Amino acid sequence: MASNNFIDYVKINCRSGAGGAGSHHFFRAKGLPNGGPDGGDGGRGGHIILEGNSQLWTLLHLQYQKHLIAKPGQGGGENLRTGAQGDDIIIQVPLGTIARDAETGEKKLEITEHGQRLILTPGGRGGLGNDHFKSATNQAPTYAQPGEPGIDEWVILELKLLADVGLVGFPNAGKSTLLSVVSAAKPKIADYAFTTLTPNLGVVAYRDYKSFVMADIPGIIEGAAEGKGLGTRFLRHIERNSILLFTIACDSPDIAAEYNVLLSELEQFNPELLDKNRLLAITKSDMLDEELENEIRSTLPTDLPSVFISSLANKNIQQLKDLIWHALHA
Repeated sequence: MASNNFIDYVKINCRSGAGGAGSHHFFRAKGLPNGGPDGGDGGRGGHIILEGNSQLWTLLHLQYQKHLIAKPGQGGGENLRTGAQGDDIIIQVPLGTIARDAETGEKKLEITEHGQRLILTPGGRGGLGNDHFKSATNQAPTYAQPGEPGIDEWVILELKLLADVGLVGFPNAGKSTLLSVVSAAKPKIADYAFTTLTPNLGVVAYRDYKSFVMADIPGIIEGAAEGKGLGTRFLRHIERNSILLFTIACDSPDIAAEYNVLLSELEQFNPELLDKNRLLAITKSDMLDEELENEIRSTLPTDLPSVFISSLANKNIQQLKDLIWHALHA
């Protein structure tokens, strides 16, 4: 996903179709000048529907499509004929898309499965024809219901990537390099901070043709919750990850302190993130000899499964995959 094409937040105006009016027609025929009411019902207005599509990864196709207007329903006709329904508008969205009311922020729905269809903005109901209002005391009703109006609302569509493993770490911790080694993803890699400006996904091949999805999230720095660096804009993407893999470079002055800073930023963003399973990968460990590695190992949190890896030297990469796979299926 190129950085300039990754769109995970759009605001759109949705206008569903109004329902058609019911008919107040009376049956007339030769020899039957006073036939009863036979007005049909109006058709439903068009819905605006979201449909999950696993082939989409961003909301780019909606960035410049700000107004979605569904067709109204047709009015009812004679001989109890129901009016045609307004055409629905079906919007394809990537899995993990959440729709919120733009004014209140209230969650309306979310799409998590391929082919899943949910009504975002319902069309107005069609009005009832006068045939529905006949009775023993009112055998010739001259009125019918108008159709319900459509809904005009602003909606925010927000994407949260669905992945099994989310990479969490400071800039230049080796997250993108790791993703590029274990998957076919081609994230941007350079020797300066904030190289990754948008999340990247990669499918990691495992033993016996099994696989899992890994997400590389842009680097976090201390104070991200207050808007420093890239802030918390992309942290929503790890809310959907089953496991959080913390990546810290072996040349960090204090690995335990860096880990605690990352935990603190996650907690400030969403305390529920701390309930997820966590793993720790010490990256760039090809620079370490056995003595240094043992020294660093003694300072690591004891309640956190950890592994020393090197993406460049392919050190313990398979061991890391095993650790992730066992954690996913624990």
